[in-house]
Amino acid sequence: MNLSAKFLIKLLENHGYIFKRSKGSHYLFYKAENNKTIVVPVHGNKDLKLGTFLAILKQAGIDKSELNQ
Repeated sequence: MNLSAKFLIKLLENHGYIFKRSKGSHYLFYKAENNKTIVVPVHGNKDLKLGTFLAILKQAGIDKSELNQ
């Protein structure tokens, strides 16, 4: 499973989230339909921890089964 922040950002953008702003190493993505803001930590090329990755997916309302497509 790809746990990179780049992959997660691409997933969010494919589900309608748009880049709002960044502060330091945290990128904020916003979706107007459900009025949600999702924070993605981007620390260079380091992978996210599995729990962090899955928690962000859950907050965004993205099912884990969509990762394998």
